[in-house]
Amino acid sequence: MVAEKTLWCVQEYHEMTCSELYSVLAARVEVFVVEQDCPYQDIDGLDDRAIHVSARDEAGGVLAYARILPPGLRFAEPSIGRVLTAMPVRGTGMGRELMRRCLAESARRFSGQALRISAQQYLNRFYTELGFEAVRGPYSEDGIPHLEMVRAADSEQRKG
Repeated sequence: MVAEKTLWCVQEYHEMTCSELYSVLAARVEVFVVEQDCPYQDIDGLDDRAIHVSARDEAGGVLAYARILPPGLRFAEPSIGRVLTAMPVRGTGMGRELMRRCLAESARRFSGQALRISAQQYLNRFYTELGFEAVRGPYSEDGIPHLEMVRAADSEQRKG
Protein backbone atom coordinates (compact mmCIF):
# COMPACT_ATOMS: atom_id res chain seq x y z
CA MET A 1 0.00 0.00 0.00
CA VAL A 2 1.36 3.40 -0.98
CA ALA A 3 1.62 5.95 1.79
CA GLU A 4 -0.90 8.73 1.45
CA LYS A 5 1.80 11.34 1.93
CA THR A 6 5.16 10.76 0.33
CA LEU A 7 8.04 13.09 1.10
CA TRP A 8 10.69 13.25 -1.63
CA CYS A 9 14.17 14.28 -0.51
CA VAL A 10 17.35 15.10 -2.38
CA GLN A 11 20.22 15.33 0.07
CA GLU A 12 23.96 15.36 0.17
CA TYR A 13 25.52 13.16 2.83
CA HIS A 14 26.26 16.03 5.23
CA GLU A 15 22.58 17.06 5.09
CA MET A 16 21.32 13.68 6.29
CA THR A 17 20.55 13.03 9.93
CA CYS A 18 21.85 9.85 11.55
CA SER A 19 18.28 8.49 11.51
CA GLU A 20 17.89 9.22 7.79
CA LEU A 21 21.18 7.56 6.94
CA TYR A 22 20.37 4.56 9.14
CA SER A 23 16.97 4.08 7.44
CA VAL A 24 18.60 4.24 3.98
CA LEU A 25 21.26 1.70 4.91
CA ALA A 26 18.62 -0.56 6.47
CA ALA A 27 16.48 -0.39 3.30
CA ARG A 28 19.50 -1.21 1.12
CA VAL A 29 20.40 -4.22 3.25
CA GLU A 30 16.77 -5.40 3.26
CA VAL A 31 16.52 -5.32 -0.55
CA PHE A 32 20.03 -6.10 -1.79
CA VAL A 33 21.33 -8.45 0.90
CA VAL A 34 18.28 -10.11 2.50
CA GLU A 35 15.67 -10.22 -0.31
CA GLN A 36 18.16 -10.97 -3.05
CA ASP A 37 20.12 -13.35 -0.81
CA CYS A 38 23.33 -11.65 -1.90
CA PRO A 39 25.93 -11.03 0.78
CA TYR A 40 28.07 -8.14 -0.44
CA GLN A 41 29.75 -5.03 0.96
CA ASP A 42 27.04 -2.38 0.59
CA ILE A 43 28.95 0.28 2.50
CA ASP A 44 31.58 1.03 -0.12
CA GLY A 45 33.03 4.38 0.92
CA LEU A 46 31.08 6.37 -1.69
CA ASP A 47 27.99 7.47 0.26
CA ASP A 48 29.71 10.53 1.67
CA ARG A 49 30.23 11.86 -1.88
CA ALA A 50 26.82 10.84 -3.24
CA ILE A 51 23.58 12.70 -3.77
CA HIS A 52 20.85 10.70 -2.03
CA VAL A 53 17.34 10.69 -3.52
CA SER A 54 14.60 9.12 -1.45
CA ALA A 55 10.87 8.85 -0.98
CA ARG A 56 9.74 8.47 2.62
CA ASP A 57 6.44 7.78 4.30
CA GLU A 58 5.00 9.93 7.08
CA ALA A 59 6.94 7.96 9.71
CA GLY A 60 10.24 8.48 7.85
CA GLY A 61 10.44 4.97 6.43
CA VAL A 62 12.17 4.57 3.07
CA LEU A 63 9.75 3.78 0.23
CA ALA A 64 12.23 4.30 -2.61
CA TYR A 65 15.89 5.27 -2.80
CA ALA A 66 18.80 5.79 -5.18
CA ARG A 67 22.13 7.53 -5.02
CA ILE A 68 23.79 9.63 -7.69
CA LEU A 69 27.57 9.54 -7.86
CA PRO A 70 29.53 12.39 -9.45
CA PRO A 71 31.77 11.62 -12.42
CA GLY A 72 35.02 9.87 -11.65
CA LEU A 73 33.87 7.90 -8.60
CA ARG A 74 32.42 4.71 -10.09
CA PHE A 75 32.57 5.53 -13.78
CA ALA A 76 34.01 8.39 -15.83
CA GLU A 77 30.42 9.66 -16.15
CA PRO A 78 28.01 10.46 -13.34
CA SER A 79 26.06 7.36 -12.31
CA ILE A 80 22.90 6.28 -10.54
CA GLY A 81 22.95 3.24 -8.32
CA ARG A 82 21.57 1.44 -5.27
CA VAL A 83 18.12 1.92 -6.86
CA LEU A 84 15.37 0.31 -4.79
CA THR A 85 11.69 0.39 -3.99
CA ALA A 86 10.35 -1.12 -0.78
CA MET A 87 8.19 -4.19 -1.25
CA PRO A 88 4.88 -2.50 -0.28
CA VAL A 89 5.19 0.08 -3.09
CA ARG A 90 6.48 -2.12 -5.91
CA GLY A 91 4.33 -1.99 -9.00
CA THR A 92 2.89 1.42 -8.11
CA GLY A 93 5.11 3.52 -10.40
CA MET A 94 7.25 4.76 -7.52
CA GLY A 95 10.41 3.27 -9.06
CA ARG A 96 9.78 5.13 -12.30
CA GLU A 97 9.12 8.35 -10.38
CA LEU A 98 12.33 7.80 -8.40
CA MET A 99 14.33 7.44 -11.62
CA ARG A 100 12.59 10.46 -13.18
CA ARG A 101 13.70 12.53 -10.19
CA CYS A 102 17.25 11.10 -10.34
CA LEU A 103 17.49 11.91 -14.04
CA ALA A 104 16.30 15.48 -13.44
CA GLU A 105 18.75 15.97 -10.55
CA SER A 106 21.60 14.50 -12.61
CA ALA A 107 20.78 16.82 -15.52
CA ARG A 108 20.71 19.79 -13.15
CA ARG A 109 24.01 18.97 -11.47
CA PHE A 110 25.87 17.41 -14.40
CA SER A 111 24.39 19.20 -17.41
CA GLY A 112 25.52 17.91 -20.78
CA GLN A 113 26.99 14.67 -19.40
CA ALA A 114 25.94 11.12 -20.18
CA LEU A 115 24.96 8.79 -17.32
CA ARG A 116 26.29 5.27 -16.82
CA ILE A 117 24.71 2.57 -14.65
CA SER A 118 25.31 -1.04 -13.76
CA ALA A 119 21.80 -2.50 -13.90
CA GLN A 120 20.52 -5.89 -12.96
CA GLN A 121 19.84 -7.62 -16.28
CA TYR A 122 16.19 -8.37 -15.54
CA LEU A 123 15.56 -4.59 -15.39
CA ASN A 124 16.87 -4.00 -18.92
CA ARG A 125 13.43 -3.02 -20.29
CA PHE A 126 12.75 -0.61 -17.41
CA TYR A 127 16.02 1.25 -17.97
CA THR A 128 15.73 1.12 -21.77
CA GLU A 129 12.35 2.87 -21.47
CA LEU A 130 14.14 5.61 -19.53
CA GLY A 131 16.64 6.17 -22.35
CA PHE A 132 19.49 3.88 -21.30
CA GLU A 133 21.21 1.59 -23.80
CA ALA A 134 23.17 -1.55 -22.91
CA VAL A 135 26.84 -1.16 -23.83
CA ARG A 136 28.37 -4.15 -22.03
CA GLY A 137 27.27 -7.44 -20.58
CA PRO A 138 25.77 -9.44 -19.27
CA TYR A 139 28.40 -9.89 -16.56
CA SER A 140 28.23 -11.13 -13.00
CA GLU A 141 28.28 -8.54 -10.23
CA ASP A 142 27.97 -10.08 -6.77
CA GLY A 143 26.61 -13.24 -8.41
CA ILE A 144 23.75 -11.41 -10.21
CA PRO A 145 23.69 -10.83 -14.01
CA HIS A 146 24.18 -7.13 -14.80
CA LEU A 147 24.37 -4.87 -17.84
CA GLU A 148 26.40 -1.71 -18.13
CA MET A 149 24.09 0.91 -19.62
CA VAL A 150 24.57 4.48 -20.82
CA ARG A 151 22.08 7.29 -21.26
CA ALA A 152 23.26 9.93 -23.69
CA ALA A 153 23.48 13.52 -22.48
CA ASP A 154 20.78 14.67 -24.89
CA SER A 155 18.31 12.03 -23.65
CA GLU A 156 16.80 14.47 -21.14
CA GLN A 157 14.68 16.00 -23.88
CA ARG A 158 13.53 12.65 -25.32
CA LYS A 159 12.95 10.34 -22.34
CA GLY A 160 12.15 10.32 -18.67
